[in-house]
Order: sequence, then structure tokens, then C-alpha cells
Amino acid sequence: MSLEERQEALARRPPAEYSDLTALFINCTLKRSPEQSNTEGLARLAQGIMERQGVAVERLRAVDHDIATGVWPDMTEHGWDRDEWPAIFEQVMVADILVICTPIWLGEKSSVCTKVIERLYGNSHLLNDAGQYAYYGRVGGCLVTGNEDGVKHCAMNVLYSLQHLGYVIPPQADAGWIGEAGPGPSYLDPGSGGPENDFTNRNTTFMTWNLLHLARMLKDAGGIPAHGNQRSEWDAGCRFDFENPEHR
Repeated sequence: MSLEERQEALARRPPAEYSDLTALFINCTLKRSPEQSNTEGLARLAQGIMERQGVAVERLRAVDHDIATGVWPDMTEHGWDRDEWPAIFEQVMVADILVICTPIWLGEKSSVCTKVIERLYGNSHLLNDAGQYAYYGRVGGCLVTGNEDGVKHCAMNVLYSLQHLGYVIPPQADAGWIGEAGPGPSYLDPGSGGPENDFTNRNTTFMTWNLLHLARMLKDAGGIPAHGNQRSEWDAGCRFDFENPEHR
């Protein structure tokens, strides 16, 4: 078997079945539809890999929705006239995999991305049926694009935020593309070299498969074991071997 044939065989025989998984990609571009989003261009690579494995992929461009500012589950209960976040949160909770996608502005994730993470945070106090925080048992990753430095800085921020809220982060859970520092072509611009960049394509592929593998493992295991991490039990007085002088 030639190397090319072996590579094709490996691509066609993944180690598990993934068609019962669901994924949500939230694109935090500043551009409203139908304007071209470079961040969406990169996200399509990961979405395509997942879809070829039968994963149900949902796409959402956050700026197209009226998402109120705040950290409560429904901001219409706190003075806002309109808030589409509760419906988006329902999509979040259906997804086994959440990928936050953001451009870079002034070295940081976009303002839209910050708002999305703040709203995710606003739901993080909710509990699942096992008494754990709501996002437990789900996998998170991120994709970043720009024509200035900051991919790793943005990924660090997004992935820390997701794990703090309860998401599980696999190894190599981020990927990105940046052009030359300063004004220049963006990812999808003619001659940018973005779609052909082997480093970006490799990292995006590795990230996607790591998300799939870990989501598969968690789903098969029934999520994160519910012991020592149940807010409902802690509030009821259980201390899970934490030394409690009051009960000596």
C-alpha cells in the first residue's frame, strides 16, 4: 500500500462513530450577514470535517441576533426590551461541542465574542440533572482569524473562559490564521494564502478531531462523573472528603 493509499484509508476509517454528536459554531465576527466573514471561512474547514462524520452542525453569527448586554439568563427581566439570548442558549445546551470563533481587534477577541462569553457566564449557575453546573459534559474549542498578532492570546482567553464555566477542553483545542502584522489581506482575500496555509489547516484538523474524540468519550461515559462536583450536594452540606471541622 502506498503512502497516499494508507492516508486515504486512515481518513476513511475513524476510530469511532460520531453521527450522534451535535456541534454549535458561534461566529463572533463584527460583520452582519450576508457580508463575507473571514472567520466563517476558517470555521467552514472544521465544520466540513464534522459533517463528513455525520455530526449535526449548527452555525450562528452572533451579530445577526439582538443579544442584550448583561450576565443574567434573560435580560428582558432586567430592563431590556428585547433579548434573543434565551433561544441561543437552547442551541448551546443541545450541542455536545461548542466552538467559539472570533476575529482579532487590537490584539483581543471581538467585542461580540466578549458579549457571548458574558452571556454564557450568565447561565453557568444553572445545574444539570446530576446537580453539576449546566455545561458539564460538553467540549469546547475556538478558532481565531485576523491580520494582526494575537491568535494565542485570544485562544487563551476564550478557552480559559469555557473551562471555567464547565466545558472540557481537549489538547490542541484552538487554531487560527493571521496574515502579516499590520494592514494587509484577510483570510479569504485573494492572494492571502490563508486557505492554503498548511500550519493553519493542520491545526484546524487536529483541533476538530480532538473535539470529536473527547466529545465521543464524554458521551459514552455519560458525562463527567457526578461526585465531588455537585453544587446541589455541596449546598445540602456534603463536603466530599473536604475537611470540615464542624463535623469532627
